[in-house]
Amino acid sequence: MEQLDDDARVVRTIGADHVALREQVLAELRRRIVDGEYREGERLTETRLADDFGVSRNPVREALRVVEAEGFVQILPRRGAVVATLDETAVRDLFAVRQQLETLAAGHAAERATPEGIAMLRRLVKDANAATKAGDFDRVAELNSAFHRAVIEVSGNRWLLSISAAMYHHVHWVFRVGAAQRAPHSSEEHVRLVDAIEAGDAEAATEAARLHVEAAAKAALNPQRSTQRPIERPIQRPTA
Repeated sequence: MEQLDDDARVVRTIGADHVALREQVLAELRRRIVDGEYREGERLTETRLADDFGVSRNPVREALRVVEAEGFVQILPRRGAVVATLDETAVRDLFAVRQQLETLAAGHAAERATPEGIAMLRRLVKDANAATKAGDFDRVAELNSAFHRAVIEVSGNRWLLSISAAMYHHVHWVFRVGAAQRAPHSSEEHVRLVDAIEAGDAEAATEAARLHVEAAAKAALNPQRSTQRPIERPIQRPTA
């Protein structure tokens, strides 16, 4: 078969895929908000999003309903959909829930962790350290959320795993805003948490999780966070 050169390659859009289109649009819309490609307060019209994603307006309309319910966008009179703002009340509420959920998960993880689970947590910490050194803070934010979901997975509590899924999209969103400043401290706190889990010390793990969430909340609520702009990166159309 003749090989196509770079100029002749076909760029695939979401609309070219045959997988559930609604889910693809939803995942991509959520990702662009979380990663800061669509900024807080930015207007998101159905027509614009349909053009961005290469799809019709129907799956866009459905995706907007979901992200509105999740708290990522607001529907305002005469403006339509705009990206929600991470105001102080929303951030405080998020961390109040995180503290209850993550301290419980940490205690259970210390009691139920397997060697495979510990290895997974160590690997995520190692990967996050490497991403921090490389200055890849998009990746750091992804790994931060992955680490906390992994602690819940190690806890073996399926109810925690189920109810936390939507929350960690918001955790990712908040963390990413100040990832460059927060990443080194967060990594150290993750190490202390894993150490306590591996030692089987539920009390120490619970305390490590509590202190970690408190430190993360203080960083997120620092007034300087409102002046930090998300790291720019080129918008890429998703492929199959």
